[in-house]
Amino acid sequence: MTHIKDYTMITVGLLCYCFGYSAFLLPEEIVTGGVTGLASLLYFGFKWNVAITYYVINAILLAIAFKTVGKQFVIRTIIGATIATLLLGIMVPLFKEPIVAQQPFMNVIIGAALCGIGLGIVFTHNGSSAGTDIIAAMVTKHSNISFGRTMIYVDMLIISSSYLIFHSLDKIVYGLIFMFICSMAADMVIDSNRQSVQFMIFSKKWKEIANAITREAHRGCTVLHGTGWYTQSETTVLLVMARNYESMHIFRIIKAIDEDAFVSQTKIKGVYGEGFDHVKVKLQKQEAEEIAHEAMPAESPQASKK
Repeated sequence: MTHIKDYTMITVGLLCYCFGYSAFLLPEEIVTGGVTGLASLLYFGFKWNVAITYYVINAILLAIAFKTVGKQFVIRTIIGATIATLLLGIMVPLFKEPIVAQQPFMNVIIGAALCGIGLGIVFTHNGSSAGTDIIAAMVTKHSNISFGRTMIYVDMLIISSSYLIFHSLDKIVYGLIFMFICSMAADMVIDSNRQSVQFMIFSKKWKEIANAITREAHRGCTVLHGTGWYTQSETTVLLVMARNYESMHIFRIIKAIDEDAFVSQTKIKGVYGEGFDHVKVKLQKQEAEEIAHEAMPAESPQASKK
């Protein structure tokens, strides 16, 4: 079921991306970053079909980078590229003119926002947008240049190349604006998906509150013991982690039990563990074994003699 949900959301994300690109950016002759930007250059320069060019470029990049990026990355990229190609093939012919007439800047903003939201949905559900992240993965593998910096360099090179076709600095500026807004929109979607909150609850009725939160909000509570320095008295504090959308429910529980409770709420960018997100970090087998070995306690001299 998880895979079905992921692939459904990846399709929704790519639908959003392809709509923003086909309806707002391509009719305005704006060259974006990534493989869609390369496909745009070839479309404007030689009238090559955008969808087919997009798929062929991705296939060539994957063939070159197969050993570098790994099997799972290749599978995700093939699925993403295939869906995007089909959507581009359907949408590009539908929009001969930009939706917002004679407003290039507005089209760039709307198109960039849609593309960023689409990419954010794709990345959140473990999908791949294909394209220049393949190049970035290869460069990062064989050099000290970071993945993000490589993506920026490649995208800026593609966008700047539009000057060879249009001889217009405006097109380059619009392309750079697209890159900035698109990345911000993608980050917003990714961060909001994993944003959580932390509660610190000070109350004499901490047991009742902890039981209610566990029973009704289905969130665990950690009991911390401390001392109120002003009153010099022992106090008990509840530490609760929850999703952002669960905040009001927890506040209602606290207020129903103790209106005088002292509560602090802090936004947290990510919480990882049971009931929240999983840490998505890949380790090579040898690297994992070395870390585990180093973490083991050293044998005492007495134990080694035995």
